[in-house]
Amino acid sequence: MSLGGLTSRRTVMATPDNEWGGIIDISPLGAGLDRSRISAQKLVKTASMEVVRLVVPAGKDVANHTAPGEVTVQCLEGAVDFTVGGRIQRLTPGRLLHVAAGIIHALRGVEDASVLVTIVRCDRGGPDAG
Repeated sequence: MSLGGLTSRRTVMATPDNEWGGIIDISPLGAGLDRSRISAQKLVKTASMEVVRLVVPAGKDVANHTAPGEVTVQCLEGAVDFTVGGRIQRLTPGRLLHVAAGIIHALRGVEDASVLVTIVRCDRGGPDAG
């Protein structure tokens, strides 16, 4: 699964619950978390930014990939091991990390988890650029 693959169009997306200036609920999903598969829910998408809630069940992997811009990943619930630059770091609720554009990274669910991924697009493009 490639997060870069989630950003294939340069359009503004508004979901029914997401209008400019609207509040988006990013509370933990708790019992509502789908433990059967990795899933991604686009929360915001503009020409320069995308915000996605990524659900990563325990034992599931998001393979090595790059993103088309600067990335932050914030753990909302559970725990994931995040690999970047050969270093594994555990993300737990309330922790956030930053990855530069084009840097290979991966993650693995340690506990059933959801993370908030923000991608700020770069103009320089790259192999996964949308």
